[in-house]
Amino acid sequence: MNRLERIKGCLLGGAVGDALGAPVEFLDWSAIRATFGERGIVDFAPAYGRLGAITDDTQMMLFTAEGLLRAHVRGISRGICHIPGVIHHALLRWLMTQDYSSAITSVSLDGWLVKERELWSRRAPGQTCLSALKASTEFGSFAQNDSKGCGAVMRVAPCAFFRNAFDNAAESGRLTHGHPTGYLAGGLFADILQRIVDREDSLEDAIAKSLSEHGGKPGMEETRDIVERVLFFSYEGHRPTPERIEELGGGWIAEEALAIGIWCALTATSFEDGVINAVNHSGDSDSTGLIAGHLLGIQHGVEAIPDRWLAPLELRGVTEAVAEDIERVPRDFSGYGGEFDDEIWERYPGG
Repeated sequence: MNRLERIKGCLLGGAVGDALGAPVEFLDWSAIRATFGERGIVDFAPAYGRLGAITDDTQMMLFTAEGLLRAHVRGISRGICHIPGVIHHALLRWLMTQDYSSAITSVSLDGWLVKERELWSRRAPGQTCLSALKASTEFGSFAQNDSKGCGAVMRVAPCAFFRNAFDNAAESGRLTHGHPTGYLAGGLFADILQRIVDREDSLEDAIAKSLSEHGGKPGMEETRDIVERVLFFSYEGHRPTPERIEELGGGWIAEEALAIGIWCALTATSFEDGVINAVNHSGDSDSTGLIAGHLLGIQHGVEAIPDRWLAPLELRGVTEAVAEDIERVPRDFSGYGGEFDDEIWERYPGG
């Protein structure tokens, strides 16, 4: 499988998991089962007035990708770039699509992504992300809160396709979430994805190596412990059920969302099986579905995603375009210097 197929599989897989979980995000398991039957939700159902609707998770993931691409252009054109600061600018463009603005008055609405009108829809955006971005006073400033909600994990998958995935994901997570667990879980997630795409590690090996390198960092304790717990569950043959997932938590906070997504991906017999397990529980179903979808999609590519989910997926074309643009950027881009691609230059103004 080539790199583009993995990138597309990752981004589209995450969006599909997000869309599958969107109708049940705020329902507990008993309500999901009462509405959709004993297996829970197994196919797209209407949410936000349509089938295949994505949520704020995929929206912010796409703007994170835009920030990384614009950082590439800025680094080439100006010779220096603070990547998290450019991602911050991109996330502030997302904030403006939600009918809010920040204290920073120089937010620009240039580039092609923000002009996609389907992105200007409110899909239950997280209050922590909204409040932190609205309070921003300068690009790259860290959030002044102690939140470890999953909003810093669910958007960072694109960092896996650029150099320094752990650092860029963790630092961009700190733009909205100030608790170390909140942003370090995002760093670990991006690092796991990067090991799969760059080194073709299995998911198990990627997790083990990522924990070996980053698990001992101060502030990683909660994330390391719960990820090791689901690794043990997987090795022992315990499949995730709604009841077992509930024992881990609801996925509203970073380490729980990551662990649930990892467990469902590790034990999946197919892409479909994994994301269905990931959304059927009492908790943040769209975020855990997205995380599992990213992990399964990057391993198995777009071909593993059922056509019945890809066909109605909101912003499928936009997500594919972003994936193709990422693939055109040199993998070892460090944040400055190098040659530029004329089309990338035009699509992603550096700033």
